[in-house]
Amino acid sequence: MSDTPNDNAPQAFDTVNQLKGWMEQGCKPIEQWRIGTEHEKIGYRSSDFTPLAYDGDDGIRAMLEGLTAFGWQAHYEGDNIIGLSRPASEGGGSVTLEPGGQLELSGAPLENIHQTCAEISAHLDEVRSVAEPLGQSYIGAGFSPLWGLDAAPQMPKGRYLLMNKYMPNQGTRGLDMMYLSATVQVNLDFASEADMVEKLRISLALQPLATALFANSPFKHGQPTGNLSERSVVWLDTDNDRTGMFPQAFEEGFGFEQYVDYALDVPMYFVIRDGAYIDALGMSFRDFMAGKLPALPGEKPTATDWENHLTTLFPEARVKRFIEMRGADSGPWPSLCALSAFWVGLLYDPATQAQIAALVADWTNEERQALRLAAPVHGLATPFRGGTLLDVAREVLALSEQGLKNRARSDGAGGDETQYLGYLQAVVADGRSPAEALLEQFHGAWNGDVRPIFEALKF
Repeated sequence: MSDTPNDNAPQAFDTVNQLKGWMEQGCKPIEQWRIGTEHEKIGYRSSDFTPLAYDGDDGIRAMLEGLTAFGWQAHYEGDNIIGLSRPASEGGGSVTLEPGGQLELSGAPLENIHQTCAEISAHLDEVRSVAEPLGQSYIGAGFSPLWGLDAAPQMPKGRYLLMNKYMPNQGTRGLDMMYLSATVQVNLDFASEADMVEKLRISLALQPLATALFANSPFKHGQPTGNLSERSVVWLDTDNDRTGMFPQAFEEGFGFEQYVDYALDVPMYFVIRDGAYIDALGMSFRDFMAGKLPALPGEKPTATDWENHLTTLFPEARVKRFIEMRGADSGPWPSLCALSAFWVGLLYDPATQAQIAALVADWTNEERQALRLAAPVHGLATPFRGGTLLDVAREVLALSEQGLKNRARSDGAGGDETQYLGYLQAVVADGRSPAEALLEQFHGAWNGDVRPIFEALKF
């Protein structure tokens, strides 16, 4: 479900109805629903735990070039390889390069979690086979535990060069988000506008729970930050124009048109022409539709310009032609499968979706925002309605398990998709977010040294 930008779509978009229609084309019957899982991982030199530069014999470029041996096709900006893709006939998906060198797999649209886990495992095997002779390793963590912005490398992508200028004017932690954080996400389909709205509302309401369940980033500069998900805290002060809990989704009458209106009010980052990123920072997509964009006077946007603009919106759950869950830290291999299983169980079985929609229906905007603020700090201990998020987790995880049972997708050996919830079931049984176990080791067996985390979370 990756959406690698291109600029080949010729049709001009100059009405709201065209933008709305583009989004409506994402509606699919249930038999065509697919699962797209994306995860980022943080690379480092195995010898000294320092970050990987782009160039050099042991750099990120060398990793990308090495992966082409497995059938990946290279994509370039100028002379720089900045991503990879495979045709659907050969497995599909893409490998993309995040601002600080985080390596992301954007998985192909798949039918079940068995396929998702197989895809993740195959990719990690490829990465390890290339990384070992280069002296590289990769960890699943939500935030760089050791180095900061002063040491973080910068990747040679035009989009990121523009964002470098813009982010510090919008919040204090936008560059931290870009260069130091890593996430795991799942993209899911919807059947209709009404189904999109219900799925989006459920997704937004439960993102703080996902943050708590997957919180895996308690360190910065080698020390505890006081937060269990530093990655999630960073997003609170990144760019308020395009982040947050998106309360508009809960207003009466919300649908595709209202999401389009929201997107049109978010300032632009860029336009891509002839493979180059044109600076449109802070400009209006509404002006673009009228042919009045200062960066491209007289031009009107294409469908691809609209799609690219939607990738610059960062609410906790966002809509394109599918819904993207954005609340979780990257983590170890079982957690990557578990995130997809968690959301598929809740949203891909209609009976379970109805139950979870009823569960969150009376949560208020104030409650959802309070959870968003507290979950990255307190994790499953976050207070909620006389109990804690741990109580909510038990109920929601049981519903997810039931949804996966109802789907009854076999692995061919007698197992269904519920097996991938084991990671989360262990978290809930322990009663703590994963970050708390890391902190326990930091203050105990690690003797206040964060470097053992690189072995603990190594892929």
